[in-house]
Amino acid sequence: MPGFTLPRIVRTTRITRAHKISAAVVASASCAAALALTAAPSNAETTAAHAPAAVQPVSANGLPLTAKDRADAGKKDQQLASSLTTVKVTAVAKQGHAAKQAADRSADRKVIAAPKAAAPKAAPKASPKRYANNLDGWIRESLDIMKSKRIPGSYEGLHRNIMRESSGNPNAVNDWDINAINGIPSKGLLQVIQPTFNTYHVSGTPHKLTDPVANITAAANYAAHRYGSIDNVNSAY
Repeated sequence: MPGFTLPRIVRTTRITRAHKISAAVVASASCAAALALTAAPSNAETTAAHAPAAVQPVSANGLPLTAKDRADAGKKDQQLASSLTTVKVTAVAKQGHAAKQAADRSADRKVIAAPKAAAPKAAPKASPKRYANNLDGWIRESLDIMKSKRIPGSYEGLHRNIMRESSGNPNAVNDWDINAINGIPSKGLLQVIQPTFNTYHVSGTPHKLTDPVANITAAANYAAHRYGSIDNVNSAY
């Protein structure tokens, strides 16, 4: 076969002026970006650059604090803290005192508003009963004593027997009967002999045979034991 060679197609790209301008613009932008990236500081550097510098304490004259200045400042701080504590304690104490005073005033008001009931006064002692110094008074006094001793008898029974025995004479003496003969005469309002009086004497009355009240009560006591009551006696007994 006869040799055959394909024709080579060669394309020739023609760079126009517009292409040149675009390339220059891209190159310029790339350079500007590179410069900007190089000039821009990192975040760490920016933060460090903009961080405020530490403030160093100085004394009143503007010089850095010395160890002595720091010690003095510490003492002042301690004194200030102690003063504040004292003020707080004092305030608390004042509050407690004020609260106590308020409570005391409240208690005082309660006492004034509701006073305690007064203790009941003791009943005054009854004055001794007084009796007339005559036959009526002697009989009435004897009846009160007989009542307290549970000795029976009435005003009428006493009066009736007294009038028969002595006519109401407290010093009457029988000097003629058997008792007189035996040396123990009957005496008094109800004509009682001494042995009988001694046996039936009522406590609380004088131990004297001719005493009007002692004579009546002893005779009534004797009659109660022997006859049941002086009211039952109608003759010599």
